[in-house]
Amino acid sequence: MMNTPTAQLAAFAAGLRFDDIPAAVARKTEDLLVDWFGSAVAGKGARPVESITRFAASMGPADGAAEVLINRSHTSAYFAAMANAAASHVAEQDDVHNGSVFHPATVVFPVALAMAQTLGSSGRQLLTAAVAGYEVGIRVGEFLGRSHYKVFHTTGTAGTLAAAAAAGSLLGLNAAQMQHAFGSAGTQSAGLWEFLRTAADSKQLHTAHAAAAGLMSACLARDGFTGAAQILEGPQGMAAGMSSDADPARLTDSLGTRWATAETSFKFHASCRHTHPAADALLQVMQANHLQPDDLARVVTHVHQGAIDVLGPVVNPVTVHQSKFSMGTVLGLVARFGHAGLVEFDQHFNADATKALCQRVEMVLDAEVDAAYPRRWIGKVTVTTTDGRVLQGRVDEPKGDPGNTLSREEITAKAQRLAAFSHGATPEEMAKAIDGLWDIAACAKVGRLLQTAS
Repeated sequence: MMNTPTAQLAAFAAGLRFDDIPAAVARKTEDLLVDWFGSAVAGKGARPVESITRFAASMGPADGAAEVLINRSHTSAYFAAMANAAASHVAEQDDVHNGSVFHPATVVFPVALAMAQTLGSSGRQLLTAAVAGYEVGIRVGEFLGRSHYKVFHTTGTAGTLAAAAAAGSLLGLNAAQMQHAFGSAGTQSAGLWEFLRTAADSKQLHTAHAAAAGLMSACLARDGFTGAAQILEGPQGMAAGMSSDADPARLTDSLGTRWATAETSFKFHASCRHTHPAADALLQVMQANHLQPDDLARVVTHVHQGAIDVLGPVVNPVTVHQSKFSMGTVLGLVARFGHAGLVEFDQHFNADATKALCQRVEMVLDAEVDAAYPRRWIGKVTVTTTDGRVLQGRVDEPKGDPGNTLSREEITAKAQRLAAFSHGATPEEMAKAIDGLWDIAACAKVGRLLQTAS
């Protein structure tokens, strides 16, 4: 079985060491860690996150080594990973890998942090585990393909294996044990898009479950628990039940030479990533032509099918979170404020002016954009103005993509904004924690990121 794609992927994750990771990839992983930390703190006060955190507190020990960031309590790695994974996905500012349509940070870093704190691991070991999780999760997402994403939330499904890889790395699993962990994680993969139609809370459950299930799978594997050997490509594995266009070659694509972690994008707007290309293209048109919101008579967004599949069901958003999956709402906020941030959604998603602009936005499938997706997320808009002009906008790399990335100063500022919005930490607390995360490779033993409130 050692020649199977699942076995090769497991062997890579088990064998990865910090010295194998190029310096630029290690630095990018630090960027992704700080970016994730801001999103995790931003989850404080969000009703679904608080609910999952209360559940974790009621089930787990109150004196574990792992940190729950939104309330600074301490519990087992399992329940801390669950709570932090829920927290870091609610603001819709966590990272995304385009080609896999997968949000790695929200399922990888909660596990890596919780296990590192519990095991007394070093910062280098945490970063190595994170890269293992990113590389595995991204390749599983790419393997499952576009047909999978039409129905399944890839972060919930591929995320279980990403979490297992991260936990397994820190536990020191060998290749065979890692393969068993993948088998147990894959059989628990879950997450369906149906929740968007009714503004349900399931998206936070997807990440909480993926992180916890992956962590559990790795711990069970260390104890001798066995899992399916070919959970990914087997005749009754994930692809058989969840995809019609799976490509097993994607599982082992240039392992050790192509670093998919470095391909990951940051999110600039606080909304579903499918809205970002069009939002940036609309901003381009408005800035170049000095347009005001009242100048917009009609905005046609030329999109890929994945955007229509995910955003199309949201026709009348009734909650802040659901509005982040409404193309019209996002573009309405962008037109009004120049960006769609947490404050804009919280205070203006349901305003009459935003809703009026929302009604002027239409999504249309575009052959070029669809053919490029998911490797490239092109933004194209056609704007008709109230005085009859027809203007075109195009963005080939939305803000946050590797070719249009965020600087460390921008990542730090973003994390501070997220914490300020949720009141999850003071600027001084965030600055101290972020300084430590920038230098985590030098940390001999990963400790708490935020001090317990007095």
